[in-house]
Amino acid sequence: MAPKRVALLTAGGYAPCLSSAVGALIEIWTRHSPETEIIAYRHGYEGLLKGDSIVVDEAARAGAAVLHRFGGSPIGNSRVKLTNDEDCRRRGLISDGESALEVAATRLVTDGVDVLHTIGGDDTNTAAADLAAHLRASEIELTVVGLPKTIDNDVVPIRQTLGAQSAAEQASIFARNVLAEHGAAPRMLIVHEVMGRASGWLTAVAARDYLTWHAAQEWLPSIGLAPERWDIHGLYVPELPIDLDAEAVRLRRVMDEVGCVNIFLSEGAGVSDIVAELEADGTEVERDPFGHVMLDKINPGQYFAETFGARIGAGKKMVQKSGYFSRSARANDTDLALVREMSEMAVASAMAGVPGVIGHDEGRGDELRAIEFERIAGHKPFDVTQPWFTAILERIGQTTP
Repeated sequence: MAPKRVALLTAGGYAPCLSSAVGALIEIWTRHSPETEIIAYRHGYEGLLKGDSIVVDEAARAGAAVLHRFGGSPIGNSRVKLTNDEDCRRRGLISDGESALEVAATRLVTDGVDVLHTIGGDDTNTAAADLAAHLRASEIELTVVGLPKTIDNDVVPIRQTLGAQSAAEQASIFARNVLAEHGAAPRMLIVHEVMGRASGWLTAVAARDYLTWHAAQEWLPSIGLAPERWDIHGLYVPELPIDLDAEAVRLRRVMDEVGCVNIFLSEGAGVSDIVAELEADGTEVERDPFGHVMLDKINPGQYFAETFGARIGAGKKMVQKSGYFSRSARANDTDLALVREMSEMAVASAMAGVPGVIGHDEGRGDELRAIEFERIAGHKPFDVTQPWFTAILERIGQTTP
């Protein structure tokens, strides 16, 4: 039996798949069950708690394909943890004595929702798991089916998350312009800071994409257009320790020989050392409602620019962050195909009453299925032993794992 009302929400940070995922779900529900009403909660779980929703009207259904052409999310995002009642109260989302999970469940019942699609990363979908468990405990018949969005590609046990491939491609494009700045001053140090709190996947794949572009270019060394000046000289990810002393010596040699140093840095690389140093000095490190260190407050890119800059004799230091440029892009063709494939499965699972997060299950031979919520976790580490990655490190003279 088709559900009477389906609700959508997007949450967490942006990724180049949200707009397309919303569009795909509207298209597929319209095709399979045109009588099912679709609503969208604005700004994720915040909108759910506030009862802020819109009805997907006939114009939106007819024009849903337009959403594939844009980045961002047409229905908006927020970062709200449904099990953090104190934070929800502080933000005015629930009242004293209320539980966010109970408020959310009550809202879904009041709105007559039979199926809830959550589109987000591990935090969004673990929140969905908490909500699904609360609904079961309250004997509320409602199916929650999530889609995995994260540019870090770090959701366990999902092989490939939505938006990550597009974000890596965009970070590579960003780098083509930023690394051109190497000639803006003598002995330039450029740090390209890439998003990736606990996983180096995005930084590594962005570097691989950039080097593929680099290898395809024509150069004119006699006039100064030299491939080594456009190269990547350092690549740092959270999964590998950084020997600052050894790297400073190596990069000083690069600076002396090439005249510039270009670094790809995952924003989570070396963060534990930075935090330990700050806390040892008595500095309180700010954290978000999920307990994550607020990386914009400790500024890893600037830390490494300062740390290396003096030791390698940099004449000028530049830190450029590709995160917002990358995460707000539209989905590329690879991600569009993945969005459609996962969205078809999401609707089929919802109509069958099977909850979970849609993905290619690495624990089940990469089968595309609704993965049980309790198996969903974040911070899947990037495999730094992959041959293509170690080949990059060897190419630039950096220590391999």
